[in-house]
Amino acid sequence: MTGATGYVGSRLVTALLAEGHDVVAATRNPDRLADFGWYDDITGVALDAHDEASVAAAFAQTKPIDIVYYLVHGIGQPNFRDADNAAAANVASAAKTAGVGRIVYLGGFVPDGDELSEHLTSRAEVAHALSVDGGPDVVWLGAAMIIGSGSTSFEMLRYVGDRFLVMPLPDWMTNPIDPISIRDVLYYLVAAADADTVPAGAYDIFGPETTTYRDLLTAYAKAKGQWRAVVPIPAIDTALASHVTAFALPVPGGLAADLVESLDHPMMASDDGLRDLVPDPPGGLLAVDEAITRALASHRPRPVNELADPHHLADTDPVWAGGDTRRIQRIARAVTPSFARPALGLIGAVPGPVAGALRTGLDVLARLV
Repeated sequence: MTGATGYVGSRLVTALLAEGHDVVAATRNPDRLADFGWYDDITGVALDAHDEASVAAAFAQTKPIDIVYYLVHGIGQPNFRDADNAAAANVASAAKTAGVGRIVYLGGFVPDGDELSEHLTSRAEVAHALSVDGGPDVVWLGAAMIIGSGSTSFEMLRYVGDRFLVMPLPDWMTNPIDPISIRDVLYYLVAAADADTVPAGAYDIFGPETTTYRDLLTAYAKAKGQWRAVVPIPAIDTALASHVTAFALPVPGGLAADLVESLDHPMMASDDGLRDLVPDPPGGLLAVDEAITRALASHRPRPVNELADPHHLADTDPVWAGGDTRRIQRIARAVTPSFARPALGLIGAVPGPVAGALRTGLDVLARLV
């Protein structure tokens, strides 16, 4: 498992262990693995996908590997496109030498068109770099927005929905999008390991309904019991919006900007994906409203292997995840006597824009000290 310490990777390790698989978790800094609740149940190995020698050494020091999950990406980093391609080629070459049978890669949708964002173009290039003559077969799962606390795209939706009483509506916010819940992403990733069920190839994975980013914001506000006004402003392009987003949200600027620029295209699945090969999960794929409700039902972060629902926030998710109120409560809890901590729940009544301003001030203060 490359990318084992990331949002999807950490939850996928939990899912694979639950299915009885032996998991080798690969990361540039193996010491980080000790922060995860499944640490005692996996084998850790140092692997820097951008370093050819490191990749080769990682495969050489582990027992034979049947499947590699490739969840590495450098989106938001300078020159991430070239770096991602080189990293994928390194892993594919080493996997071929090690006799790996299959690589499962989670990327994104690649819409038709010549002027794609760097992020979308990179996803297709990485899939190509992972496919080498005589090497492992490759299953490329493409996903659009993943709904779940801790997911970067969901956290951006959360902060936009919470921080803005009046939301501008550029034309591109009405582009169709096929989001998917994190529970269903994990279900398909586990299923993709079975070569008898899922042949090598590219498959889009998606939830049961097509929506738009505008409607996602409406669904989020409804789930939170919020009222938000929407003002059509067709002149704002994604390039400008990406700069505003990088400034206004606590999500890392480069990451937020790259994701926003991808919204310039319809993000719809190109076919029926895996649904013709893999039965729907028990109870069916989760609708948008249900997935958002589950993501918002997370009260306190827990170890990732102890989450009651993968939509909930893990204690190893990014520090900026979970919303402004949670961040403020966490800081306040650190300086509040234990007998007064029950009163911290009142912070939840603070209006979203006020909480956003307060959190921004706290973040600036923390950087200064």
